[in-house]
Amino acid sequence: MVLTSVGKMSGLQKKTSGIRNICILAHVDHGKTTLADCLISSNGIISSRLAGKLRYLDSREDEQIRGITMKSSAISLHFEKGDEEYLINLIDSPGHVDFSSEVSTAVRLCDGCIIVVDAVEGVCPQTQAVLRQAWLENIRPVLVINKIDRLIVELKFTPQEAYLHLKNILEQVNAVTGTLFTSKVLEERAEKETESESISDSAPGDQIYDWSAGLEDTDDSHLYFSPDYGNVVFASAIDGWGFGIEHFAKLYSQKIGIKPAVLLKTLWGDYYLNTKAKKIMKGDQSKGKKPLFVQLVLDNIWSLYESVMKRDKEKIEKIVTSLGLKIGARESRHADPKVHLNAICSQWLPISEAVLSMVCNKLPSPLDITAERVEKLMCVGARTFDSLPPETQELKSAFMKCSSEGTAPVIVFVSKMFAVDAKALPQNKPRPLTQEEIAQRREVARRRHAEKLAANQGKELSEKPPSENTSEVNTGETKSEEQQLNSQIEIMTSKATKQEADNKESFIAFARVFSGVVQRGQKIFVLGPKYDPAEALHKLSAQCSATDDLPLVPHMTCCTLENLYLLMGRELEDLEEVPAGNVLGIGGLQDFVLKSATLSTSPACPPFTPLNFEATPIVRVAVEPKHPSDMPQLVRGMKLLNQADPCVQVLIQETGEHVLVTAGEVHLQRCLDDLKERFAKIEISVSAPIIPFRETITRPPKVDMVNEEIGRQQKVAVIHQTKEDQNKIPEGVEVDSDGLVTISTPNKHATLSVRAVPLPEEVTRLLEENSDLIRTMEQLNTSLNEDKKTHEINQKTIDRIKEFKQKLEQSLQGRKWRNAVDQIWSFGPRKCGPNILLYKFEGYKKSVWQCLENAVKEASKYRDFDNSIISGFQLATLSGPMCEEPLMGVCFMVEKWEMGKVGEVLSASSQDSGECDALEHEPNEDTVSLSSSYMAEVCSEDKHQDSNQSVPRSPEKASKHKAEVLLADCYGPFSGQLIATMKEACRYALQAKPQRLMAAMYTCEIMATAEVLGRVYAVLSKREGRVLQEEMKEGTDVFIIKAVLPVAESFGFADEIRKRTSGLASPQLVFSHWEIISSDPFWVPTTEEEYLHFGEKADSENQARKYMNAVRKRKGLYVEEKIVEHAEKQRTLSRNK
Repeated sequence: MVLTSVGKMSGLQKKTSGIRNICILAHVDHGKTTLADCLISSNGIISSRLAGKLRYLDSREDEQIRGITMKSSAISLHFEKGDEEYLINLIDSPGHVDFSSEVSTAVRLCDGCIIVVDAVEGVCPQTQAVLRQAWLENIRPVLVINKIDRLIVELKFTPQEAYLHLKNILEQVNAVTGTLFTSKVLEERAEKETESESISDSAPGDQIYDWSAGLEDTDDSHLYFSPDYGNVVFASAIDGWGFGIEHFAKLYSQKIGIKPAVLLKTLWGDYYLNTKAKKIMKGDQSKGKKPLFVQLVLDNIWSLYESVMKRDKEKIEKIVTSLGLKIGARESRHADPKVHLNAICSQWLPISEAVLSMVCNKLPSPLDITAERVEKLMCVGARTFDSLPPETQELKSAFMKCSSEGTAPVIVFVSKMFAVDAKALPQNKPRPLTQEEIAQRREVARRRHAEKLAANQGKELSEKPPSENTSEVNTGETKSEEQQLNSQIEIMTSKATKQEADNKESFIAFARVFSGVVQRGQKIFVLGPKYDPAEALHKLSAQCSATDDLPLVPHMTCCTLENLYLLMGRELEDLEEVPAGNVLGIGGLQDFVLKSATLSTSPACPPFTPLNFEATPIVRVAVEPKHPSDMPQLVRGMKLLNQADPCVQVLIQETGEHVLVTAGEVHLQRCLDDLKERFAKIEISVSAPIIPFRETITRPPKVDMVNEEIGRQQKVAVIHQTKEDQNKIPEGVEVDSDGLVTISTPNKHATLSVRAVPLPEEVTRLLEENSDLIRTMEQLNTSLNEDKKTHEINQKTIDRIKEFKQKLEQSLQGRKWRNAVDQIWSFGPRKCGPNILLYKFEGYKKSVWQCLENAVKEASKYRDFDNSIISGFQLATLSGPMCEEPLMGVCFMVEKWEMGKVGEVLSASSQDSGECDALEHEPNEDTVSLSSSYMAEVCSEDKHQDSNQSVPRSPEKASKHKAEVLLADCYGPFSGQLIATMKEACRYALQAKPQRLMAAMYTCEIMATAEVLGRVYAVLSKREGRVLQEEMKEGTDVFIIKAVLPVAESFGFADEIRKRTSGLASPQLVFSHWEIISSDPFWVPTTEEEYLHFGEKADSENQARKYMNAVRKRKGLYVEEKIVEHAEKQRTLSRNK
């Protein structure tokens, strides 16, 4: 096929009904990029012989070396089907779990996707993940079952076995889709029920409960994959063939004389052909007959493979002539039978034809976007579509129409920014020379050559007598022309060097137009993820445009679209304008968009829902330049890397370290390579991975380290210091036997009693899952406290908060948790973490559920300083006592908060300044310690302020200010003392309980054959892994092992497994949860049995202590360790020889 011109492509972009935006999704190594190659070769961009070997869309060097895709890249293809012409914007995405964020960016821009499944491996973990992502984004999938040649060549299945195996794979894929669908229907039903409950408050008469789950009524037939719907293609991308059932239905309808519609329904399923009656009958298996699919389809493919592999020339010729194909002599004589096979199959059943016609028939065009998807995109966070401003709701029709008229508002979503070499941009490419320019250059070159010859001759002549020197070749005319050309060349080179010096990496936004026409040089609003159209519309009119002079609006800037590009894999083509429904690249946004953004000409447009990433960035490394002078380049490089990768995070820690947070080892390696070679272009040194831990406490254990019941055994004289001595509690801190810590502020004005209690596991999990909701609650509470007029609190959010509270109440039951949920004072760290602060003392009421109750602020003696207590708690939970890591799953109860002399002082100072004199004359007995002059100073200061300032101060602020002045002493402001005291109290309360470390855990899925199973287990046990389950995949000899593995032990794990199993097993690691390390980091043997078992030194490896010391060393904290062990065993030099 001929290459399609850019003009033709931009013409096709205008016909929205003929556009298909699709991405290819699959597990790693299931053949996405090979399939993309086959589709690209149909457009003549690459040779069909190279399809599958070239991997055209893997344009990075490391992608080619590793053989996996690491970024999603797009290409536009032209496809003709009958009279219809289609433009297919194809996005190839990675399958490796480390790059699943790239899949999210691709899925957001598409309307449909091709799910590729390996016929041998079947449904793998990442296949399930991509099906879920496609489901969450409301895009329609079609299925390609790839690598069917492996069933023939590797597994040597008979056609009947292969049919059953393919049927099984289809069932697996449909099972995943089915579970997603069921969960959605059940959720919707639950929502409806709660609504109906609130409407009809228990109507009189018998209530009949409807037990049906609502699944019976909902139509889910369109969801499932089945060859007779035409949404499944069977293929082998490497051999270049693929087919849907329609192809064979048409073919055999002429031969057998059965209608194609009948064949379509019966080619897949339990039907067989009764040759005598020329009828299709049901129930092949019971009668022992071949199913139609095996008889008419698979048998032919199997016999073709067999004859080519066995080099049966006569049979091959017969097949080729009966199919009416032309095979070149080069292919048929080739030493590799696969080449011959590819030549026959790609002509007989071209894969691009099958896949692209399925895409055009079954996947929606941008016009068919569903209302549900539009609403989902437009509603950020907990907001419902109905709560958006009316101007914003009007934009829904623009989305649905997807119109390219001039009046339609432009709405574009940028899903990621990607870096390209500045040389690759169309404007910097060397353009082909015209005929005149070539002729001119040839002429100049000829003259130069003549000059050289002349110069050489001149030298020879000058050695002779000067009279013979007559050759004066150079004319003035040629000189002037040459100078002109030289100056042109100089200008061009200076431009090029300037371009290189300016910026070698250029950023292009990967985007899609949802409405309107985007034009080059157009001014447009850039809306950040926190932009709120409701707030902006108060300041701006809905009709204003980005060209006007506008007031500042938070999270909104204006920019100009400098260049528009057609994305063609490794190439970029310039475009002048792009109509709605197309995928494009936009240049010139690097200063306005960090990773993703919404662009619009209407300020009423809401920012799109943020992308949901499957993988959590967990692997951290600290980066520094080899030469300190290169620091600015590193900072710049990190900034560019952060922009270029959707998943990476770049932080500067308090210690000043530059930290890179990535999703896994392969991702980390890619980020570091990019940093060295593309963005910073300097030598860098990278620290060992920084492994995150959490600190927690547990219940006191019942048995000791040798499984003896504690308290029963005889304690012996302890040689080491015991744990109590290690955590010496300083003076002034009282610790009860049950762990209640009482501590006073330095000036002795307030006393706090705090107890630490471990939270149940399900509560910790609940807090982690709802961290976003807790953050929303915090924002609502602060706006209520500051008496701001909040925009109407969304009912859906209120319902979610109520449900969360209910779940907490269910989880926190029992005597010690009575009323605990109502007494929650704060969550921490950062006010949304998995730890809780409760108040258990009288005379105070403030809770995090304020937004539900709309409680009125009440004055109490604690009110002014409660924030100090909360701040102390936040600090304590942010860095625990073991190794300054955040806490998790701990509940602090403040059981007593006494404010001695402070109460009266506060009540006194909260009176208005008129009563100040009376207080000065008759000092109270409690306030004697505070000098009356101090009081006078406060009063006079207050009066002075009143006279000078016309602006009245709020009484609350005044009282707070007075309280601060009254209570400031040599220990600093009182609020600061309270923060420090609270932090210390929390730390000592923790140390009074058994402390434990929590490690981050990966779930690890390994597919391995039986012969290497033992080696996989060996590697897992060596790295503290724990196998959860192992099952054999049906119809194969492959085992699937599910295990959990600490992140701390996972570095080099994949490589080690590959080495040990000769590449037969490869793991997929995904961050899963936090798990308590059971061993006590401070444990020392104390009983006789423990001495017998562990020895006096107890120096067998204590995993928790090893981790704890490693973290302390990295942070520069004190580590208790002996430098010299076994000094008495010193060897002499002579022994060592």
